[in-house]
Amino acid sequence: MPITLNSVLQILIFIVIVALITKPFGLYLVNVFTGQRNWLTPVLGPVERFFYRISGVKAEEEQGWLTYTIAMLVFSAIGVLFTFIILETQQWHGSLFNPQGFGPLEPGLAWNTAVSFTTNTNWQSYVGETTMTYLSQMLGLAFHNFASAATGIALAVAVVRGLTRRSAQHLGNFWVDLTRCILYILLPISIIGALFYISQGMPQNFLPYITVHTLNGGTQTIAQGPVASQEFIKDFGTNGGGFFNTNSAHPYENPNAFTNLVIMVSILSIPAALFYMFGKMAGDTRQGWVLWIASALLLVVGIFVALTAEQAGNPLFPSTVMHTATATQPGGNMEGKEVRFGITDSAIFATTTTDTSCGAVNSFHDSFTPIGGLVPLTDIALGEIVFGGVGSGHYGMVVFAILSVFIAGLMVGRTPEYLGKKIERKEIMMAALAILILPASILGFTAVAVLLPAGLSSLENAGPHGLSEILYAYTSANGNNGSAFAGLSANTPFYNWTLGTAMLIGRFAFLIPIMAMAGSLARKRVVPANLGTFPTTGALFVVLLIGVILIVGALTYFPAYALGPIVEQLLMHAGKTF
Repeated sequence: MPITLNSVLQILIFIVIVALITKPFGLYLVNVFTGQRNWLTPVLGPVERFFYRISGVKAEEEQGWLTYTIAMLVFSAIGVLFTFIILETQQWHGSLFNPQGFGPLEPGLAWNTAVSFTTNTNWQSYVGETTMTYLSQMLGLAFHNFASAATGIALAVAVVRGLTRRSAQHLGNFWVDLTRCILYILLPISIIGALFYISQGMPQNFLPYITVHTLNGGTQTIAQGPVASQEFIKDFGTNGGGFFNTNSAHPYENPNAFTNLVIMVSILSIPAALFYMFGKMAGDTRQGWVLWIASALLLVVGIFVALTAEQAGNPLFPSTVMHTATATQPGGNMEGKEVRFGITDSAIFATTTTDTSCGAVNSFHDSFTPIGGLVPLTDIALGEIVFGGVGSGHYGMVVFAILSVFIAGLMVGRTPEYLGKKIERKEIMMAALAILILPASILGFTAVAVLLPAGLSSLENAGPHGLSEILYAYTSANGNNGSAFAGLSANTPFYNWTLGTAMLIGRFAFLIPIMAMAGSLARKRVVPANLGTFPTTGALFVVLLIGVILIVGALTYFPAYALGPIVEQLLMHAGKTF
């Protein structure tokens, strides 16, 4: 079925809004991370200095790439332990913060959850409203929505400094970047966002769950809790972990079409602004816009592929009025989608949340058609560089930009340069290592899971769709996304421990070579551009960058996808099912 004008207009409005906020927000990020005075400084400046004083941090002292990275790793390790303890002591959270009387989590699940939220993955192998106390939601999980997002942003800023500084030995101070990010960016905007969500009907309370009587004589339990305070930061920080099991399909997490639009825009706002910040700090905003345009093009293509596949529907179903668009029926594949949002908003949301590391969902990805489900799977597998997670998307895209200029350098027979710095053996080795780590982990864990009974015992579907469910789980974990093809019941010892390990690899093993590359680039001198310098600010570089991304992705994952969603699509059109 052809895409309607209504769908095209919704996509266009969404992209235009993101484009309009990119520059002003990017300028604000530059202001914060260069230590300039801003409109919040009179209020938050004393708070910032107080934190430095009590923690012994000297704001003026900067760190090399290794010290910066170690500080981040120590902070993250403490975060895992902190959250694990909170989840294992839920029985002592008191009647105010645990009115339902929830007990401690199973150790494997507690470890998986602590790692998940520390790494900005927010994978949830549990049902939030039947598992987590209010204290766990606020102090354990919402805390990491701020801390893990700020960590990713700080690392992106450090990488930008590495690319833009000349003959420097330092990349900034992790503790300063972390503090400024939370105080001046995440916290104030999240307070405003939470108040907006409350005005739209999201609850924010500590009430016990309410039992009501239905019209047919039954009973229903309505969960309560401090929802709004967690919801905005989960999207704004591209975290994605929902208060409720159905996440952003739940009316308490996503009450209406307006909040749905705000959620999608908030997911892309920081990643888009980071590209502009990069260009501004590099002294040429075109450098940032090139990466922004490449991301936007990949985003739009993904949306249209998913939308087309879902609007076409499932050919195995008979052609009836329920699958034909009319004045009262949306047509297409509505399985697993909220009637409030329909196919268009579900396709936009699914693509946006997997192009980033958000993982929030307003529809059931497992119910998408095979090609429709292939889009979010591919988005994550590419490293979530299409805008990407807060920070991680930027430095992931920078890796591909460096690889692209290296290939361009080979074409013209000269040493490649990026932002005036020569890309040499060490930088290419670190970039290649970063790119190889994720697929090695994704495909390796998937291969182990499909060979072991422990990996197959909780799988609901056989055949290619079952493979897709396992592949999506490890792709999501390694990509620090957190969304799922939920036909796989992942709350088992095997998946709790292996997925948790995959999250750590996806966050930290991927990051360390990038930080080493940034440290190496920071020490380099800038060489003047000449006739042999490949330009990185025009349409040609956008095409080259997109081509490199797609070719690397295809060479890496096509064999696995051919056995999963691609063969499933062919079988579906052949009239066969498993």
